[in-house]
Amino acid sequence: MGTVNNTVWHDAPVDQRSRAALAVRDLQYRTVSHAGSADYAAWLQAAARGFQNDERTDEQIAANRALTAYRRLTGVYDGAGPMPEMPVATLSSWIGELSVPGGRGIPSCAISSVTVAPTHRRRGIARAMLEGELRGAAAAGLPMAMLTVSESTLYGRYGFAPAGASAAWTIETKRAGWRGPQAPGRVDFISRQRLRELLPVVHDRVRLEAPGEIDVPGEFWERFAGTRPDEKDGGKVRAVQYADPAGEVRGLAVYTVAGNDEDFTKARVHVSYLLTETDDAYAALWRFLLELDLVSTVTAHELSVDEPLLWMIEDQRAAKVTVRDHQYLRILDVPAALQARTYAAPGRFSLEVTDPLEIAGGRYLLDIGSDGRATVSAHPAGPSTDAVVVSIGIRELSALYLGGVSPVTLARAGLVQTGDAVAFARSLSWQVAPRLSLWY
Repeated sequence: MGTVNNTVWHDAPVDQRSRAALAVRDLQYRTVSHAGSADYAAWLQAAARGFQNDERTDEQIAANRALTAYRRLTGVYDGAGPMPEMPVATLSSWIGELSVPGGRGIPSCAISSVTVAPTHRRRGIARAMLEGELRGAAAAGLPMAMLTVSESTLYGRYGFAPAGASAAWTIETKRAGWRGPQAPGRVDFISRQRLRELLPVVHDRVRLEAPGEIDVPGEFWERFAGTRPDEKDGGKVRAVQYADPAGEVRGLAVYTVAGNDEDFTKARVHVSYLLTETDDAYAALWRFLLELDLVSTVTAHELSVDEPLLWMIEDQRAAKVTVRDHQYLRILDVPAALQARTYAAPGRFSLEVTDPLEIAGGRYLLDIGSDGRATVSAHPAGPSTDAVVVSIGIRELSALYLGGVSPVTLARAGLVQTGDAVAFARSLSWQVAPRLSLWY
């Protein structure tokens, strides 16, 4: 698996096969430069419209243009329309690093800003853009593509699958009680500017521990800290840090408060981001949040499906937990992806992988050693006497990749065919539940 340069990817042309398919429909498919201010502004307005957001102001356009310069932008244009300068479809992407089981990261094509104007639906535009992006990423040597989705039914046809779920919590603080540990360090308020400095430092120390996390571009930290140049509500952001007895910052919590004018003891706190490096930091920050004065409810999103917090409160029924799909993956290179992660148990598997886009299908031999590391090679046709045969689609293999779902579950659902789903599950399982702490 080679190193793919984001600068090279940023400047890469659009997929010619998709470009030709759209040209037949009198549509132009091309990249969009941040350097052209009018071109970028039109692209951003189209993307905002696609997500039902307000029209962007000049200040917002300038801020977005500066903060998203790392992204590769593409658009589809209809020259026959009354606004030929504005794309009728948008997509952005960049090369990020995905954390995988075993404390490693792999380069992945992060896809975002996918929109198609309602005036141009059912013309094959989304299909051309997404298939083109995937073909281009595979040709560039990227083993994986990833995205978070607004509509969960749209991306399975391209081989994407939910590989990491997230949990949303609503906690009744007066009922919850605290039975967790008393951390030895201290919790202190910090400024938003200091929060912005600390977030990437602490995140880079911990992100590889959780499969599904990604390296986070700076624009997201600006958003969490409320320090974007065009931010209007930054003053609502409150931040605290946890420092261990040696004075080292080991955790950060970011939250907002919504008061209740009818009953001042029933304010609501929303935790927009919580980042911890140690168990002490985790316990100290959650206890701080649950014991805030005049607060009756604490909410938080994008948490793990296996949060220790559930076992730190006296009354588990004080917490309402809702789980849904979040991090979607699409394997582009089966050998590179499977060799990048670590496995829980040795095994030998003959994988018969189907891929409707003909990017990553084939027959592979997955050989996992006692150290949890694997080699993957092309497997010749014919029966295999010493390997468990697994027939699987690229979508299902992508779903299994982080260990968030068991092959036994998918086999019982009729999505994986094998004579020994338990052996396959034993190898692909992982002790840490996958998670992703943000949307992108």
